[in-house]
Amino acid sequence: MADPKHNQSSAIEKFRALHIEGCFVLPNPWDAGTALYLEHLGFEAVATTSAGFAFSKALPDSVAAVPRDIALAHFREIVDATTLPVNADFQNGYADEPEGVAANVELCIATGVAGLSIEDASGDRATPLYEFSSAVDRIKAARAVIDESGIPVVLTARCEAWLVGDPDPLRRSLERLVAFADAGADCLYAPGVSKPDEIAAIVKAVAPKPVNVLISTNNCDLSVAQLAGLGVRRISVGGALARVAWGGFIRAARIIKETGSFESFADAAPFAELNELFLRRELNQ
Repeated sequence: MADPKHNQSSAIEKFRALHIEGCFVLPNPWDAGTALYLEHLGFEAVATTSAGFAFSKALPDSVAAVPRDIALAHFREIVDATTLPVNADFQNGYADEPEGVAANVELCIATGVAGLSIEDASGDRATPLYEFSSAVDRIKAARAVIDESGIPVVLTARCEAWLVGDPDPLRRSLERLVAFADAGADCLYAPGVSKPDEIAAIVKAVAPKPVNVLISTNNCDLSVAQLAGLGVRRISVGGALARVAWGGFIRAARIIKETGSFESFADAAPFAELNELFLRRELNQ
């Protein structure tokens, strides 16, 4: 079970309030230390990243590679590390059928999270998205089990059209996100959308429900202020922070191997700063 020091009801209340107005950044830690540091910086909520976590375990980012119970244990780890609301990247709900999604969502809620996302990617190369009615039924099943639990976590429904290379991702996403909103999703999300007019179209189509936009590369010219101006309520970064950390590690290791120099250590985070932060946490346990 989640750490009792982390008040799930309070976290859910705070998380829901963040979606009502304005725009907030939902950064994605991949372990307890990064979650705590994001709280230290003043972020208001965090979300897990399936990619960041998988890479930390030397695994690819896939449901098959990271079993459900390992993912659930990871959610508990992040929940226990911070007092902030935590949104779980629950991928496809670890099930194809609505009944399986419902059973797994119940387990996810029990980890103490304040929200969770369910995507419509099937993992099947031939049919990379679940058939429309099945995709909608999966969100309905998640909604029903949340309502039955009496624990009103924020349900985010994702359309993966851009990520699976759909030939018309905007049309597909609009059709599905509207249906997901009608099926009971609290927040809508189409990772991969980046053009302002397309983002605005999604925001308008599902209004008044909030929209999450993913920013995970440095070739996007949109700032937080610009996304807020488009009506976006929530901005996540997926595995980008984890990949930034990997980038620093890879560059430093290569310099040592190729030149014998340790000059890249000049960019290292100060030992004293990190140690003091985690020492304070240990003393407050």
